[in-house]
Amino acid sequence: MSKKVVIVGGVAGGASAAARLRRLDEHAEIVIFEKGPYISFANCGLPYYIGGTIAERDRLLVQTPKGMADRFRIDVRTQSEVISINPQHQTIQVNSEERGQYEETYDELILSPGARPKIPDVPGIDNPFIYTVRNIPDIDRIKDAISASNNESAIVIGGGFIGVEMAENLREAGLHVTLVEGNEQVLTPFDPELAAALAQEMEQHGVNLQFSKRVMGFRSLEHGIGVELSDGHILKGDLVILAIGVSPDTSFLQSSGISLGTRGHIIVNEAMETSIPHIYAVGDAIEVSDYIHGTKTAIPLAGPANKQGRIAADRIAGINSTYKGTQGTSIIKVFGLTGATTGSNEKLLKRHNVDYHTVIVHPASHASYYPGSSAITLKLLFSPEGKILGAQAVGFEGVDKRIDDIAVAIHFGGHISDLTELELSYAPPYSSAKDPVNMAGYAAENIMAGRVKTFTYDQLSMRQPEQTLLLDVRSELEHRNGHIPGSLNIPVDELRERLHELNVSKEIWVYCQVGLRGYTATQILRQHGFTVKNLSGGFKTYRQAQFKPAPYTGQKHEVTVDQNPSNPVSHSKQDTLHHADQFSSQPLIDEELDVCGLSCPGPLIQVKQKMDQLSDGETLRVKASDPGFYEDVKAWAAMSGAALIQLERGKNGIIEAVLTKQTEPVRSSASEARHVEPASTMVVFSGDLDKAIASLIIANGAAASGRKVTMFYTFWGLNIIRKHQTGPVSKNMIGRMFDLMLPRGSHKLGLSKMNMIGVGPKVIRGIMKKNNVASLEELIQTALAQGVEMVACQMSMDLMGIQREEIMDQVTIGGVGYYLGQADKSNHNLFI
Repeated sequence: MSKKVVIVGGVAGGASAAARLRRLDEHAEIVIFEKGPYISFANCGLPYYIGGTIAERDRLLVQTPKGMADRFRIDVRTQSEVISINPQHQTIQVNSEERGQYEETYDELILSPGARPKIPDVPGIDNPFIYTVRNIPDIDRIKDAISASNNESAIVIGGGFIGVEMAENLREAGLHVTLVEGNEQVLTPFDPELAAALAQEMEQHGVNLQFSKRVMGFRSLEHGIGVELSDGHILKGDLVILAIGVSPDTSFLQSSGISLGTRGHIIVNEAMETSIPHIYAVGDAIEVSDYIHGTKTAIPLAGPANKQGRIAADRIAGINSTYKGTQGTSIIKVFGLTGATTGSNEKLLKRHNVDYHTVIVHPASHASYYPGSSAITLKLLFSPEGKILGAQAVGFEGVDKRIDDIAVAIHFGGHISDLTELELSYAPPYSSAKDPVNMAGYAAENIMAGRVKTFTYDQLSMRQPEQTLLLDVRSELEHRNGHIPGSLNIPVDELRERLHELNVSKEIWVYCQVGLRGYTATQILRQHGFTVKNLSGGFKTYRQAQFKPAPYTGQKHEVTVDQNPSNPVSHSKQDTLHHADQFSSQPLIDEELDVCGLSCPGPLIQVKQKMDQLSDGETLRVKASDPGFYEDVKAWAAMSGAALIQLERGKNGIIEAVLTKQTEPVRSSASEARHVEPASTMVVFSGDLDKAIASLIIANGAAASGRKVTMFYTFWGLNIIRKHQTGPVSKNMIGRMFDLMLPRGSHKLGLSKMNMIGVGPKVIRGIMKKNNVASLEELIQTALAQGVEMVACQMSMDLMGIQREEIMDQVTIGGVGYYLGQADKSNHNLFI
């Protein structure tokens, strides 16, 4: 006797269950009920129809009712909503557009109702300019809205996968786009440092990002819609896309007796069976097991839904298939970048109190000598025993296959040693002899074996300067182009000859650009008796993690900051350099330089060498594939005085920069439009107490007013920042002579006038204390707390025999080149 199988909902889970069941049982009666007009459509492709990548709407329709009937003899009933279930009588109640309300019987029932967009309970939520993205009718309405000639801007609420994809595609469709996200990052399945790379890509393509903002309500405006934010700002747009997440569409099951989770998801076992016999459930509406931890979770992904539909069909047909859980493997395109993830992220591991390690590597997508390679940022999470817990990657090429490799390893309970042993396909256009997956495994194995200890970028805030030393082992050029505050620069190739500059009693925290040179430095230092750690992912990860969306000043047709909508204030957006049409004309090119395939510092070094060969006024066009080059070349141009007249991203992540050599820097029209942050620099030459106090009062005042302040201490000024006490320091005769004559630290400074054999300073300090004026030492600490950068002149230290360990730990050691670079960016300079 044939079975009658009723399936509630089509798309991924329901449609795949129906097709699988027919292949297994030619005689079963199969009926699908779908409350929408389409039985099976590519809901993951909906945003790309908006952006124009998918040009033909019909390509979104995976299968039609007629197609299902012709090929599989399945009775498909669209516009038919199942409104209740009676398990005792094995019937469902249907509300059909064509047949009205009626009852249908079943022998076996598969529930695949999916999820519906979350709708916040805020004022104005019924505004007709608010759209959701769930099905074909939704996307048709959005397509009509953006095609209207008077619609120029869109506001996307929510920075999850759908929100980010919609923001990208609305931008591709030519609209001004703002994305509002309540968290501090987009795409929460990614850890912050990787999500930052994807957010920066969005910003560089003109999407305005508003993080840590909650939507308080919507209001109707004369033209368009206003979005009220928690900070009091009101965004104005022509339409709003609501993408704050989904919830299971299971309200029709409330009186059925089927067990539901706390958030309304259907509870199933590994056979996809619900709590009631003969009823199965699949897809976005069910609660599943986390494959790694075994805990309950809900992950609305098409891949798992298809597998679950297949398993439900198998069980009905008598095949004992089981579902072992979901890893959450997912991927997203963000303009030119790709982000992918599998397994657990740090937030999830912390929530489950799981002990773990992380490692970040930045290998090339394929052999760097073969054209077109670009860097991948690959993060691996693993247990102290070496079990792989998760991975994330961001890059322009090759991200998908690396995460897929690791997803397979996780599925089979893989260990990090398995990643080192994987034999993966290699040819220069596709990979390297040591694949990025192997590289991540090697780095993790070094940690497991105790060959290296690491620290992460977010642990820098916990570093104790009096007990540790931050060491940059990159080149001087790289250090000058940007570094972690408070770090000493000794290039790794000079490290063995300069070990005497390091204090062996301190733990050395080493960093380089991506971690590789740092690892080499740690091995040198470790074998010379130093306690040492290496920054995982290097300066590249640190810098990426510092990304914050540009301060927003408003955009034409989009944002008002006036809380009175009847009197909107429009502003023009300060955009980043990436569109060629920002410049008045295409520049004449004198020289070309292709540095694709090179990783930092290679591109910058070659740019400098090439620029040194040019005459004043000549122009160089550079092509690079290292993603960090986009920010690096901006910083280098500002530091060196070259004019950066064009900077844009091309296809496949290739960055093109055009620079002009000039003796007197002339700002391009684009750079003139950019806001220059106020900055102050001062050379502190004097070691007199009164002048030291004056310099710190000025520095604190400038910092309090929002200025970036750099204080460059040279010659006698070094005494201000010397420590009061240090251990024995090895010095030559000249150094010992200076040591006898120089005051040790700020407490020993004399006055420039009326010193009176040391009485004058005591009188001044007493007067300051009586009048509640901060002491010099308090002024120093306040300045450091405000972010004032203090730099000791290396040349003066060498001449006066002052060693690094005698200088305050928070002080950076630098040369005159560093000071000049800071002074060049300053609009206020003092010599004291």
